[in-house]
Amino acid sequence: MSTDIPSGAAAAILQPSHPVPDDSVSVQGPDFDKPQSLDSFLQSYERIGFQANSLGKAIKIVNEMACPLLRKWRLSNDPITADEAEQYLDPEVRANTRCNVFLGYTSNLISSGLREVILHLVKHRHVSVLVTTAGGIEEDFIKCLGKTYLADFNLDGAELRKKGMNRIGNLIVPNDNYCKFEDWLTPILDTMLAEQKATGQVWTPSRFIHRLGKEINNEESVYYWAYKNNIPVFCPALTDGSIGDMIYFHSFRSPGLILDIVEDIRQLNELSRKSRKAGMIVLGGGVCKHQIANAMLIKLTFSIKRNGADYSVFINTGQEFDGSDSGARPDEAVSWGKIRAGAQAVKIYADATLVFPMLVAATFAKDSEA
Repeated sequence: MSTDIPSGAAAAILQPSHPVPDDSVSVQGPDFDKPQSLDSFLQSYERIGFQANSLGKAIKIVNEMACPLLRKWRLSNDPITADEAEQYLDPEVRANTRCNVFLGYTSNLISSGLREVILHLVKHRHVSVLVTTAGGIEEDFIKCLGKTYLADFNLDGAELRKKGMNRIGNLIVPNDNYCKFEDWLTPILDTMLAEQKATGQVWTPSRFIHRLGKEINNEESVYYWAYKNNIPVFCPALTDGSIGDMIYFHSFRSPGLILDIVEDIRQLNELSRKSRKAGMIVLGGGVCKHQIANAMLIKLTFSIKRNGADYSVFINTGQEFDGSDSGARPDEAVSWGKIRAGAQAVKIYADATLVFPMLVAATFAKDSEA
């Protein structure tokens, strides 16, 4: 019997490699035999691979666009172009012109403990604009009026309904909380309607939210801090939730309240258009993701005349195969002009409740440590 290795098999298995490029990074995980700070542990994600590598990239992007201690980009970093607007010729103005961060998130994340993470960003002015859905507004105020509780994904829906308990994943919100919300919101709606009739000025969703942030007067509220810091909050689907129910009931007792979404889309798009640099951080998908990304289409990068966001971090579990915007990768947004060609962008395929606290700990929260 021949003992020679078949030449075809050997060639297939033992094919020599091309030289590895000099700038290649080897895979390496954290060394737990050495002391690990939170910072060093999160830095190790850059070399673990898979979605850990995406988180490592996201940390770098956020530090580049917005981290208070590492704010690398200022307009003063860029050379003055021949067509520069007069207002941006002043050196001090250029040094103080930074990237505007547009943060979007779905309602379930306010229901979860990510509410406090988002609150930190708003309280300390780390973000410039918020975009969310109806539940992302009302659940914040409802939490000021009553607690949301940890529970289980497998609780029986029919039994919960009998007990007046509403399940959000593995969280429970007693229905009494929504009754408290109605008691709190209804007189505010009465006042807002009276003001509208007296002044002739209709409300927009963003002004509506701004007013509720003032009325709640509670430092545990995200939108209280948005009100205090004058950070605009956009919610194009404001009526898709308990707020919509309350407005519906109110329309029978006192009809006439008007919410103008046209003025809001103009304001959001103008905030994007006038940003010298803009970054997107989007948790989840749907309305909040597309509303921000579509606003980035209006933005024009002055120096190279290309539209789209300069920095983008998406965190969601959506897949691209069904053609949904929620699952779309950053490169699809580049094709629409919503992310600038050549911009820094990453999508992390992960549950935002797992990943976003780590991202904030490695970036924005460093300001709190200083």
